[in-house]
Amino acid sequence: MKRREFITLIGGAAAAWPRAARAQQSAMPVVGFVSGRSPGSDAYLVEGFRRGLRENGLTEGQNVALEFRWADGQLDRLPAMIAELIERKVAVLFAGAADVAAGALRVASAIVPVVFATGSDPVETGLVASFNRPGGNLTGVSVITNTLWPKRIELLRELLPATPLIALLVNPTNLGHLSATRELNDAVRKLGQEVLILPASVEADFETAFAALVEKRANALIVSDDALFTNRRDVLAALAARHAVPAIYGRREFASAGGLMSYGASILDQYSQSGGYVGRILRGAKPADLPFLLPTKFELTLNLRTASALGLDVPATLLARADEVIE
Repeated sequence: MKRREFITLIGGAAAAWPRAARAQQSAMPVVGFVSGRSPGSDAYLVEGFRRGLRENGLTEGQNVALEFRWADGQLDRLPAMIAELIERKVAVLFAGAADVAAGALRVASAIVPVVFATGSDPVETGLVASFNRPGGNLTGVSVITNTLWPKRIELLRELLPATPLIALLVNPTNLGHLSATRELNDAVRKLGQEVLILPASVEADFETAFAALVEKRANALIVSDDALFTNRRDVLAALAARHAVPAIYGRREFASAGGLMSYGASILDQYSQSGGYVGRILRGAKPADLPFLLPTKFELTLNLRTASALGLDVPATLLARADEVIE
């Protein structure tokens, strides 16, 4: 859906909003929940979101209702889904795919409070004014995954001490791509590590990216945090296995899908924090006054089956630090 079409659609919802809001003042509030993923893969994240609501005295079915929209990996559907939820007169909107629906969320926030989860810097992408005082009608939680890349490089080098060239798979259409590249260049310069940037903005680019990785003889791969990659984690894990490339990812789902290892902020914690903020807004807090939250918990997951298939011996020190080991 083009931006103009979205604004037209959401404009119709805005016109009806005041009447609907008055009619629902005494009714159970409805929270709109939109995600680029699927209910099957994200059931545990939804439970984390519900936990955040319960910590603020709100229980689904008793004093709050949840209405879900799932894009099932078809990220171009997100703006229309957001517009549909606004038209349904939700009291608060939560979005778990802010990086690919920033424009739609910005427009939606003119009508309804918005809480969102993101892996990018929300100030740099223009969604909020600052971390401490977001301003406007949006707030949420960011894992700012760019800052974790140096740690992922260090983990790969601990597992593979001789790694002259590490490849990095990135989505150039991601809003955080430019800042991510700057962060990476700073990190590799300090570590004395050479990195090969591999762009992929659609699934059809994956084969080309891996072909370039093989041609340039990269020893390992870092997959950046992006909704496209997360939604295609089975494909990426299979490609890494086929080309015998040790890889590290940002989310534990990759390791569960056969990836070698993952390191990143706890997404479950992020969704629980988001549910808590939605609860506080329903209790009367203003998004502009709720500081943007940063992660407090980080997780390292290792897949020993994949390590064995790659002929790798995982150091005992690395195993001891793992939060989860898949055997």
